Amino acid sequence: MSTPGEFTLSCPMPHASSPVITMAHGGGGTAMHRLIEDVFLRAFDNPLLAQRHDAARIAIDGARIAFTTDSYVVQPLEFPGGDIASLAVHGTVNDLAMAGARPLYLSAGFILEEGLSIELLLRLVASMRRAADACGVQVVTGDTKVIERRGGDGLFINTAGIGVIEHDCVIGPGAVRPGDVVLINGDLGRHGIAIMATREGLEFETAIESDSAPVADAVLALLRGGVEVHCLRDLTRGGLVSAANEIAQAAGVGLHLRETDIPVRDDVRGACELLGFDPLYVANEGRFMAVVAADDAARALDVLRGHPQAPQPAIIGHAHADAPGRVTLESRIGAQRILDMLSGEQLPRIC
Repeated sequence: MSTPGEFTLSCPMPHASSPVITMAHGGGGTAMHRLIEDVFLRAFDNPLLAQRHDAARIAIDGARIAFTTDSYVVQPLEFPGGDIASLAVHGTVNDLAMAGARPLYLSAGFILEEGLSIELLLRLVASMRRAADACGVQVVTGDTKVIERRGGDGLFINTAGIGVIEHDCVIGPGAVRPGDVVLINGDLGRHGIAIMATREGLEFETAIESDSAPVADAVLALLRGGVEVHCLRDLTRGGLVSAANEIAQAAGVGLHLRETDIPVRDDVRGACELLGFDPLYVANEGRFMAVVAADDAARALDVLRGHPQAPQPAIIGHAHADAPGRVTLESRIGAQRILDMLSGEQLPRIC
């Protein structure tokens, strides 16, 4: 029997209703993880998919490339600090960066709902072009479909991306070892809170803008600086905790994080307390986690400091051999607790 918010594939009894998809499967927590494991990985299992990375790494005639795809359903379509179109570019470029690739080309598929304003569409397409130019990528193919009005939020965007891998590093959960150090490139929680505040018409003392931004240059700076990077993960759906759990489970190590070292702005922390959210679970769109060799941790921090795509880099924890697959947090008062993946969604329609 499944617990609330979880998804299982089981043979129903005769005349019993079959399991159905619910909004909980879109939240980036346990339910989405089970959906991916039980449906998609089971159906399409192959060595490239088994890498379980943000992008597949493929060798073609001696060249190594990364290939990824993602869909964006954020509501509202425009929000403080960005919009669905620039977010689609940043998200896809960042997925390629998590494989250690230099992003090159994107596709863009637009699902337009009847009634969408042409003026708004023109703004969003222009925003996508500006974001692509800033990231050094080109949109080279795409598709457009118009659907009848049916609660599609006006616009969905699907993007795919290709990048080139120009180094010999093996980056992925399989490379993580006990003793490795965990870093992040900046403060957490702003994207999810910016979306929530706009959607619900909430006003705070200070304006909270999304952190939506590309991070490929910061990642490439680490690699070009000779840092031994073992694993990378962007902190999108489910935030820091979901990414940490995915790495810990895939790598078969424990991850221990220190709350005092994790940067969260005071206004974001206050908004999370007001809304009942934990900022460690809130989605980000310009933040990533890097797991690096312990001997290179200080150098990695030096590389990130002052980089425009790493506004507040920090060493926040380490990997260890105890309790493989478990993520723990040392709180501000020294207590320890287990950080599990969310069983359902915390903030829907945020990316």
